[in-house]
Amino acid sequence: MKDTDGTHGTHATYDIDGFLAAYDKVMAKWPTPREAITVPTPFGTAYVNACGPQDCPPLVLLPGGGGATSASWYAQAADLAVDHRVYAVDLVGVPGRGTLAADRHPRTVADLNDWLDAVLDGLGIEQGERVDLGGHSYGGWIALHYALRAPARVRSLCLLDPTQCFAGFRASYLLHALPMLLRPTGGRVRGFLEWESGGVHLDPDWLRLQEAAAGFPSVSKPVTGPRPAPDGLRGLDMPVLLLLAGSSRTHDTYRVAARAGALLPRVETVVLPDVSHHALPQSAPAELGRRLTEFLRR
Repeated sequence: MKDTDGTHGTHATYDIDGFLAAYDKVMAKWPTPREAITVPTPFGTAYVNACGPQDCPPLVLLPGGGGATSASWYAQAADLAVDHRVYAVDLVGVPGRGTLAADRHPRTVADLNDWLDAVLDGLGIEQGERVDLGGHSYGGWIALHYALRAPARVRSLCLLDPTQCFAGFRASYLLHALPMLLRPTGGRVRGFLEWESGGVHLDPDWLRLQEAAAGFPSVSKPVTGPRPAPDGLRGLDMPVLLLLAGSSRTHDTYRVAARAGALLPRVETVVLPDVSHHALPQSAPAELGRRLTEFLRR
């Protein structure tokens, strides 16, 4: 099946079947049994990959932006599903298996909060029940904003190299990303990810999914906005695990660590050596899984 995308000013043919095949190939790495769940929201239908015992505490995971998708949690899902019911969600308005409503698109942080509220409700997680919430990169930004807005629904936060939360992007990162953002192609996506990872091996199936997501048809731009307000962060009274990529080219890792430590009252910060921003969470060292499970078991 082909689709046409005029987002960038020209009509380009997009291979949706190729994207879905690449998505499914990465999902084949997930533990079984796995359940695919669709959830209605005011902004369209959310798509959720779930695994783990139904009666365990809920853990909701948000991927990074771009072509990351919920499939990117495959390397951590089995360990996390031992003690939790894992719900990995495709983000709204970016590549994934969810659908976007024709008449309502997320435009603001408040819209994203409403979207995630609807996802939790649709999963049967009641207002009085608190979830563990995790996010990588852009997903970490969404998770942190949600925890600030709805602390009664979040028990703890796991943030994996979150962007635009405690420090801005490096100028060099934005310059390297610009050609891919202006005219996304599979080759440009691959080149950018190989540059950011510093030549470290990336899973070829995951990398193919990122390439296949280039030019994904969408009429909604990802929601962006300011970093969370310092006063709000100082009042965030919940455990936060901040896992930072030691080789990240996205931002200054140690500036992020220092800023988070100065603002968050209950943060535990770990810098994972020899791993880049985009390699998380699928190509991270075993220490990542150990840190996540130990934190969530407390």
